[in-house]
Amino acid sequence: MQKTLILVGIIILLIGLFWPWLGKIPLGRLPGDIVVDRPGFKMFFPITSMLLVSGLLSLILWLFRK
Repeated sequence: MQKTLILVGIIILLIGLFWPWLGKIPLGRLPGDIVVDRPGFKMFFPITSMLLVSGLLSLILWLFRK
C-alpha cells in the first residue's frame, strides 16, 4: 500500500509540473465529443476522449502486469 501511495503521489506531482504542456493536448475537443451549448445551459459529453483515455490506461496497466 505504501508503494502504491508513493507512486500515485509521484504521478500527481509530475502531472502538476507538466500541466502547462498537458493542457495543450486536445482531450475534450476531439471529434465525437458532444457539446450542447444553449443560452443558460451547457452540457458536455467527452465520449471520444473517455474512450481514448480508457484504452491508454488499460494498455499501460496490461503492460505493467506482464
